[in-house]
Amino acid sequence: MPMPRVVTVIAVAATLAAAPLAAAQVTVSDAWIRAVVPGQMATGAFMRVTAATDATLVAVASPAAGIVEIHHMKMEAGVMKMSAIAKLPLPAGQHVDLTPGGYHVMLTDLTRPLNEGDMVPITLTVVDKSGKTQTIKVSASVRAITATPPRTPAR
Repeated sequence: MPMPRVVTVIAVAATLAAAPLAAAQVTVSDAWIRAVVPGQMATGAFMRVTAATDATLVAVASPAAGIVEIHHMKMEAGVMKMSAIAKLPLPAGQHVDLTPGGYHVMLTDLTRPLNEGDMVPITLTVVDKSGKTQTIKVSASVRAITATPPRTPAR
């Protein structure tokens, strides 16, 4: 008879051990940064973020810049305007593309020149709908100043 109790304990332990993995349901792909010209102190980082459950991107950080913010660009009265936003919703199962001309990560007060071929660490902080926080470390490749977003298949 003690056997079922052992199996139950093992099953509960396995479930608890897997719990942190359940929270880790945000993925990032195609992360890249636009290279800069000498003396340029700011650039953008772009990527695709996908959350399995409703979540919110609440912070970004990188040792490559003194200031790292989530930004949004939009057309207002015929003028393109860019502004920092406090958070970015990540709807369950939908890709959120951070692209030139839209939502993106702004790196300002660069700590060094970012040249094509460099790899830059970026850390994203995401909070899911239950309030659990997840940090996602990304290594973004620096692409040419003229680079455009990679083509990704429509979903």
